[in-house]
Amino acid sequence: VQLQASGGGLVQAGGSLRLSCAASGRTFSNSGMAWFRQAPGKDREFVAIINGSGSGTYYADSVKGRFTISRDNAKNTMYLQMNDLKTEDTAVYYCAAAGRGPRYNDYDYWGQGTQVTVSS
Repeated sequence: VQLQASGGGLVQAGGSLRLSCAASGRTFSNSGMAWFRQAPGKDREFVAIINGSGSGTYYADSVKGRFTISRDNAKNTMYLQMNDLKTEDTAVYYCAAAGRGPRYNDYDYWGQGTQVTVSS
């Protein structure tokens, strides 16, 4: 089982990026998936979660209204659309699968991370 995160990069404040997380080896259509992030010197923090069908989502207060999590179960892929990016969004973003809550140790599978850097 593998989760492949992609789409990170360097963007100016106020810009947008779209992250993708492609799963292989098994389907996660019945499982919650989530995004977490970790900035240098900080703990890994929850960003957003989506349920198996895609009908339910939940966001950290820091990204609510700016980020949108979605999934395409036919493609076994999850997305994170990030708009109005701020310098404090700079971090390595990780996707996770087979979990249900905002705690990172709830998840069984993790992607390798993709770097997002927001410049001022």
